[in-house]
Amino acid sequence: MSSLLRWDPVREFEEFGRRMAPWFGRRGKETMREGEGAVTIFDWSPSVDVAEEEKDYLVTAELPEVKKEDMKVTVENGVLTISGERKKEREEKEGVRYHRIERCYGSFLRSFTLPEDADPASVKATMKEGVLKVRIGKRPGTPPKAVPIGTE
Repeated sequence: MSSLLRWDPVREFEEFGRRMAPWFGRRGKETMREGEGAVTIFDWSPSVDVAEEEKDYLVTAELPEVKKEDMKVTVENGVLTISGERKKEREEKEGVRYHRIERCYGSFLRSFTLPEDADPASVKATMKEGVLKVRIGKRPGTPPKAVPIGTE
């Protein structure tokens, strides 16, 4: 008599994801449960908007549940970097059993090359209600010069 194994298509996709993660620079951090239905938590990347205004540039990042002391904003060699970590609550509540965890936890890092007219010395960052706003002032520059086109 042969034994039958129950096929779980979701498990096949999870295994495929685990095998492909290193190729995309992502690695599993921890597993919530062992065995069937295990969930691996990966590093994540916050959503970011980049806008240009008349006098400055504005980078807005969604960072819910990230504390100000768990993140860092740096400017080096013309690159703005936002990095940090969203920490998972470690408190185990009695009688609570998770069936799905979709929020991401772990470290993050986003880097942006600054435009030539950005002034790295003017960078200011503020955090309010889980939204980080980074303002980068523009250097006063010379206005564009019209170049006359001659004939040969």
